[in-house]
Amino acid sequence: MKNIKDFEKKQRPVRVIQFGEGGFLRGFVDWMLGKLNDNGAFCGSVAVVQPIKEGLCDRLTEQNCMYTHIIRGTDGVEKTIVDVISHCVKPYDDFAAYLALAENPDARFIVSNTTEAGIAFASDDKPTDTPPSSFPAKLTLLLKRRFELGLNGFIILPCELIDRNGDNLKATVLKYIDLWGFGDDFRNWIETENVFCNTLVDRINTGYPKGEVIDLGYEDNMVNTSEWFHLWVIETNFDLEKELPFSAAGLNVIVTPDALERYRTRKVRILNGAHTSMIPYAMLRGLETVKDCLDDEVMSKHLRDCLEEIKASLDMSEEEKNSYADAVLTRFANPHIHHLCASISLNSISKFRVRVLPSILEYREKFGKAPEHLLFAFGMLLRFYRIGTPTDDPKIISYIKEHTTAEILSNTELWGCDLSELSEEVERYANTSV
Repeated sequence: MKNIKDFEKKQRPVRVIQFGEGGFLRGFVDWMLGKLNDNGAFCGSVAVVQPIKEGLCDRLTEQNCMYTHIIRGTDGVEKTIVDVISHCVKPYDDFAAYLALAENPDARFIVSNTTEAGIAFASDDKPTDTPPSSFPAKLTLLLKRRFELGLNGFIILPCELIDRNGDNLKATVLKYIDLWGFGDDFRNWIETENVFCNTLVDRINTGYPKGEVIDLGYEDNMVNTSEWFHLWVIETNFDLEKELPFSAAGLNVIVTPDALERYRTRKVRILNGAHTSMIPYAMLRGLETVKDCLDDEVMSKHLRDCLEEIKASLDMSEEEKNSYADAVLTRFANPHIHHLCASISLNSISKFRVRVLPSILEYREKFGKAPEHLLFAFGMLLRFYRIGTPTDDPKIISYIKEHTTAEILSNTELWGCDLSELSEEVERYANTSV
């Protein structure tokens, strides 16, 4: 059978450096860039950086960095061969090749998706590490090389689901500049020659369709799947549309100087919060996909109860909350989307802190009591880490297994605040048999 690597691949200049090779970026940013290329509004390819030691770059390289993206839903099915990735770079194998990306004068954009835990400062990272551990430290060294070469800066579009991701990434880079003594000239270049955008991304990408037989007529081991819905909100005063004309390709991208926060709060709290408040409980019950959860009477009720508490905590119109929540339930129930609970469960502790905990705290402040169903979800999260199959930093998993609920909830490094007042009720739920 013919392999996807046997198809013709157009050669375009590398204009995007992308940290992350997972299904989300390939089914969101790379898919969009492919649409721009096809439309004639853009001419560029992507150099993918594998941000951690183990990843998918070898598998991508084996098929000439091409893959099929399949969109499925009530609007039908679309199959597209995405050929925008030029090549992959693995810093842990060849750090010189990674730094060489800075030497390309055509490179203009940097995108990333390194999970909520990715934009973090690691004080033990050193400028002599090849590479340092954290994504911002790696980025700092790439930017330093760019600065030393006297080339233009970048437009940086982080896709991590944290509040004001661009501002946080920039602040972390500046901390490394101070820690490593890189000087005021480099700091000023970061400030004046680079644009760090805050962004919000919204699309359910479900990666490789495991357990399905899809007849493409050719072999492709990196097939990616998603729903039709997509939204990218980018907050910047820079004229981004001039360089990335998303509107010319009919893409649902909103470039705004100031309105991102409302979109972000709605999406992270309702869509992502629904996922994260449901998944540990679902996996403890042996459910495999989000669709399975919607079809299961107990899980469906738990999800809807959590959504009611999440909506109640939000300070926005009832119409805006209800219409988006209803759309989320419809998207979750898409029969073509096989969104694995195990995939969503990655780094659930940091996700819970960002996606669910704000709803718990704001609900308590608004109504003078804690939300029952979201606290139950909190208890299921701890139970999942103790007796289930979590995928997270081994240190975090060990900590939760080895400490009491009271100790865990008082750990401000985990949650950003002391949650001791919730310990008794969360502990009761954590001991509930599922």
